[in-house]
Amino acid sequence: MPQFTPMELKLRIKRIPNHNDLGVGFTTKERRNVDTPPYVELQPRRTLPEFMESSGASSRCCPPPSLPPITSLSTAPIKAQLAVLDTLFEPSTELHTLVLPTLRPKRATAATGAADDGSPTAKSGPESPFASYKALIRHVGSLMTSLSSQSSSSSSPSSSLGSQQQQKKLHGILGSHPRLGAKKVESAQSQAEQAQLNQGGAEEAEKLKALNDEYEQRFPGLRYVVFVNGRSRPVVMEDMRRRIDRGDPKEEEQEAIRAMVDIAIDRAKKLGAAH
Repeated sequence: MPQFTPMELKLRIKRIPNHNDLGVGFTTKERRNVDTPPYVELQPRRTLPEFMESSGASSRCCPPPSLPPITSLSTAPIKAQLAVLDTLFEPSTELHTLVLPTLRPKRATAATGAADDGSPTAKSGPESPFASYKALIRHVGSLMTSLSSQSSSSSSPSSSLGSQQQQKKLHGILGSHPRLGAKKVESAQSQAEQAQLNQGGAEEAEKLKALNDEYEQRFPGLRYVVFVNGRSRPVVMEDMRRRIDRGDPKEEEQEAIRAMVDIAIDRAKKLGAAH
């Protein structure tokens, strides 16, 4: 590399045109704007779910739901038990208070033999109250059916008040499922179950919304619940019309309970807990 004295270096710089203009590149002679950053083409705006899906962040931060072994559910922390109920059904405070007490393990005591002195020995320990998730789900269905029976009308004022409370509790559970065709659906399970219903046109979507409104006016406190199971929007709307025209609130409670049980069993199966 050539060496220059300060004087020689100064003379060489003076020979470069516009050397005092910082906007001129000494090597390229290309004018640059040092006050304005270079233009960068903006990317189309994406929503957070779209960004998370494209980047894979959703799978990293929000793992899919899972179910613990049914044998360990009764001794699991309450938070884990609530998560199971929310996964199989939908988040509902009324469901939590109804089912949680029945998840506690039973104490099993059984004679297993005899000691050296001839006295019988016994083995005692906690026993899971349910042999399978299907048994648990059907048990929850029976609890909801019992609520429906208790909410039947009664001539006694005190009994009538109790019936209203039971009915409110039941309707709170049944109403935890999102409306069919709703634009905002929280749980991943419900989103997948309703995917088929979102494949129609805007006109059908408006008809479905109108049927939901008509149903809830016809049956105050209730929400239309059905096990979609891949059925198309027109088929579901036909079922809604049939049930609205039937006009039987108690039968609607029973249909909604059966639908919630079928949905929960299907969810358990898809999560690897078929038995």
